[in-house]
Amino acid sequence: MAGVLAARGNVRVAVLPKPGRVTPMSPSRVVRVSDSLGPSGRLPRAYLVPGQASFADFLSAHDPHLLPSGRALPPGMVPEAPHGTTIVAVEFAGGAVMAGDRRATMGSMIAHREIEKVFGTDEYSCVGIAGAAGLAIELVKLFQVELEHYEKIEGTLLSLEGKANRLATMIRGNLGMAMQGLAVVPLFAGYDVDTGQGRIYSYDVTGGCYAERHHHSVGSGSLFARGSLKKLWRPGLDAAGAVRTAVEALYDAADDDSATGGPDLDRRIYPVVGVVDAEGYRRVDEATMQGVVDAVVQGRRVDPGGATPGPVREGTP
Repeated sequence: MAGVLAARGNVRVAVLPKPGRVTPMSPSRVVRVSDSLGPSGRLPRAYLVPGQASFADFLSAHDPHLLPSGRALPPGMVPEAPHGTTIVAVEFAGGAVMAGDRRATMGSMIAHREIEKVFGTDEYSCVGIAGAAGLAIELVKLFQVELEHYEKIEGTLLSLEGKANRLATMIRGNLGMAMQGLAVVPLFAGYDVDTGQGRIYSYDVTGGCYAERHHHSVGSGSLFARGSLKKLWRPGLDAAGAVRTAVEALYDAADDDSATGGPDLDRRIYPVVGVVDAEGYRRVDEATMQGVVDAVVQGRRVDPGGATPGPVREGTP
C-alpha cells in the first residue's frame, strides 16, 4: 500500500511511492518521499514506535486521509456508483464456503458483468462485498493489510472472532459515507483453528457484528437466496455439497432479483466461490465451477424451482 507503513519481520518500514506519483487511495493527493521525512532527513518517530499492531489505527493517527473514511465528499448530491449485490455463505463439516455473483449495478444499469466480490483476507478467512463497490474493494484491501500487519508484528494469527471484530471497527469508521449513500455491507467467513469449524459473520452499516448459524446472505438478492439456503442446506454437507448449495442459492436470487447476475453460459461467466477449511482458503477453479453450473442449469430445466431432491442433498456437485 503506497505511502503508508508496512511490516516486515520484526521491523516496520515505510513503503513510499516514487516522487510525483498519485496514489490510487487518494487521487488528488500527490505523495513524495520528502513529505514523510523529518527535518533531519529521517522518518518521523511515528513510523518507529513499537507496539502498534493495528495498521488502520496507525493510519488514523498518522495520516487519516489515506483511509477510505478519511476523505470528505464534495458538496452536492452523491453521484451514482457501481454497487455489488448478492453474497452467500454456507457452513459445512469442517469449514465454510462463500460465493458471489458477478454483476455490479448502477441504478437500473448493469455497470459490470464480471466484478469479483469474494476475496481471501488471510490464510483462514475470506470476505464478500455488497454495497458501494469501489469503497468496498478498498476496505477489503485495507483489511488484508491489517491482518498481515498484525501477524508480522505479533508473530501470530489473530483469532477468527478478533478478525471479525476488526472488520466491524473498520465498517463503523465508514458510517459517515454510509449516511451519504455509500454504504459497505460485507459478509465474513473463516475457519476457526481452535474449534475446527467454519463460522460466518454478518454486519450492518453501523459496524454491528453478528455470528450466523449454518448459512447467510447479504445484498439485494439476499431475501431470495436465504429462502433457497433454508430449503437446501442440511447438517453434514461436505465442501462440494456446500459449493453446490451456494450456487443454487445465487441461481434462485438471480431468478427474482434483477440486480443479481445468474451464470452466463455464453460468456462463461460463473460465480466466484471460495472454500476455507483446515487446508486454508482457496478459490474454486473455473473448470470445477463450469461443472457445478452445468449441473444446476440442467437440474432447473427439469425442475425450475429447484425443489426436487438431487445431488446437492447427497453432498456432490
